[in-house]
Amino acid sequence: MAGSMPMMQKHVPPMAFPALVLANIFLAMGPVLVRLSDVGPIAAAFWRLALATPFLFLLALPRLRTASLGKRQWSLMILAGLFFAADLATWHAGIHHTKVANATMFGNISALVLPLWGLLILRQALHRPQLAALLLALVGGGILMGGSYELSPRYLRGDLLCLMAGLLYTGYLISVQDVRQRLDSWSVLAIASLSGAGPLLIISIAAGEQGMPANWTPLIALALSSQLIGQGLLTYAIGWFSPLVLGLSLMIQPAVSAVVGWLLFDERMSVTDLVGMIAIAAALILVRLPWSARVRDQP
Repeated sequence: MAGSMPMMQKHVPPMAFPALVLANIFLAMGPVLVRLSDVGPIAAAFWRLALATPFLFLLALPRLRTASLGKRQWSLMILAGLFFAADLATWHAGIHHTKVANATMFGNISALVLPLWGLLILRQALHRPQLAALLLALVGGGILMGGSYELSPRYLRGDLLCLMAGLLYTGYLISVQDVRQRLDSWSVLAIASLSGAGPLLIISIAAGEQGMPANWTPLIALALSSQLIGQGLLTYAIGWFSPLVLGLSLMIQPAVSAVVGWLLFDERMSVTDLVGMIAIAAALILVRLPWSARVRDQP
């Protein structure tokens, strides 16, 4: 795994932060689409990567032909793919054994782990506005999920799987952020997706899951929304931001889950839910204010 991360770029592209926000909006649709698919959970993860990979390579091919990468970069991309495959396998399995709210909360444990990685491992100091933004986002996420989140022995297996998935996803993000400094986002995502698809297929077959769907619509939507668009935008944006900002952006997903539950499943949003969403939005604004962005991460 990468032992260091880049400092925050002085001139962040104007579209980088909107891409980060949109990425998390699309990624939040994943649990619903996995539930709607008629194949096994690990098979759904395989099709998510397999259906998206050809399009990713079409987008990546021009840059891959001219890329000059060392063993370390190739190793990191393959490692990212393995982390991602393990993340999807455990998360998709967990989604079927717990509530969507639980899966969203535990699957996004990276929101806490990434800032801790930057603080404890990379020695990146959290300044007052950054610390305030982190605390505000965590409080907002806790408020938002408090109404629907439930700990129960019935959901223990699924909760543990989703928690493990969130930790594995952190490893994926760390690996990708390092290699993104040398290669474009489409190339990184294409190679990581290809590296992860094979192990998922093998695990799915070994588990005896149903692999061929009768209804392709949820799987195609999953590949387009979560892998091609969601991960594509995230991989583009990830090279420009610190672990703190990346972690805070993941808190968008619980907010989107609450909105989706309201629109699709008639799960009404309370005043408390709105307060949580406002807290998350305020945290994202706080961490991106000009006087906050000027604070450089420590190398």
